[in-house]
Amino acid sequence: MSRIGKKPIEIPNGVKVSVKDNVVAVEGPKGKLSERIHPLVDVNLDDSNISVSINDESKKSRSLYGLSRTLINNMIIGVSEGFQRTLLIEGVGYRVALKGKSLDFSLGYSHPIVVDPPEGIEFAVEGNQKLIVKGVSKQQVGQVAADIRKLRKPEPYKGKGVRYEDERIIRKAGKSGK
Repeated sequence: MSRIGKKPIEIPNGVKVSVKDNVVAVEGPKGKLSERIHPLVDVNLDDSNISVSINDESKKSRSLYGLSRTLINNMIIGVSEGFQRTLLIEGVGYRVALKGKSLDFSLGYSHPIVVDPPEGIEFAVEGNQKLIVKGVSKQQVGQVAADIRKLRKPEPYKGKGVRYEDERIIRKAGKSGK
């Protein structure tokens, strides 16, 4: 049994949750999210709590038990507080600028790279070296941040590139001269 799946999820004030045909819909001050939960998992809605239980003791249902609880919890956190991921741009001449809602990157290529935000994602730029990706869906924020990081991954010799704020780059020694 999952220890995470056993914990009930508290519903904060201002958040509305509905469960219908294994689809959990969450609405809050930041937006709306919905997720289809696997039929092997039951979602029980009380006044201020949500609990997750399983129908049988099969391996598949036990593996989906904690996952379903975490997905519902992430939806509730997303619509009440939101998620964000911070990226740092390092390197001489590497920078990012916000033009309208889209991002304009200069990453050492011969052309600028323009990234448009998908629906539900906002960008914020601090200085020209720090980028913040904000949104309601944890999965979508993480995926957009990973796609931006892929534009120019940090290299191990000088550390140039786009990296997460909490990421540590293991540096290599360069050539040793005589």
